Amino acid sequence: MKTIGLLGGMSWESTELYYRLINEETRRIRGGLHSAPIAMVSVDFQEIERLQHDDGWDSAAEVLAESARRVESAGADFLLICTNTMHRVADTIAAAIDIPLLHLADATANEIRAAGIRTVGLLGTRFTMEQDFYTGRLEKHGLRVVVPPQEDRDIVHRVIYEELCLGTVNAASRDEFLRIIAELVTTGAEAVIEGCTEIGLLVKPEHTDVTLFDTTAIHARHAVFRALGENGLN
Repeated sequence: MKTIGLLGGMSWESTELYYRLINEETRRIRGGLHSAPIAMVSVDFQEIERLQHDDGWDSAAEVLAESARRVESAGADFLLICTNTMHRVADTIAAAIDIPLLHLADATANEIRAAGIRTVGLLGTRFTMEQDFYTGRLEKHGLRVVVPPQEDRDIVHRVIYEELCLGTVNAASRDEFLRIIAELVTTGAEAVIEGCTEIGLLVKPEHTDVTLFDTTAIHARHAVFRALGENGLN
């Protein structure tokens, strides 16, 4: 089995989930006491969050590129950036390393298309919902992406940074997300992408009849598939 590289800490709440999901999927496929070989560098999210909101994307890219090189040096065969938002600088990170990058949006789009869905709602940070690096990537896969109106985008962004990234799961916030999800469906969404790696901590499939695509779970699953190879035995 190949070694999975994780660039994490954005936030550590979701990185912890990556680690568990990858190992659970490995054990499900291989059985016994099998677990996944993982090389991980976890950054200080306080620094990255400040750069995000100060529009310091180039500086953030430099920090993450250096961390990605450390993951590669630790023996990773390919890399996952364990956050949707920081795929904003995925090209810079990919250029800094000599191992492949498993892009989260590509993995998500492939599962959506396989489900026969073409119009999908997107929830995430303001950066993910409003900037082309993510919606544009999905659209290149033939998907139509719809996002909430400005007021609701502000709610989603606030809950992510002020609650979920701090490990707080608030029932009132879940109700707001469920309302926003329902309204996305009224605008034509056939399903909704949980396009922030923490959203799955708040809204789970049992909370709604709307089909949800949890990007953390998808990314983790695709990492295991790549690590094991097509026959699942590598």
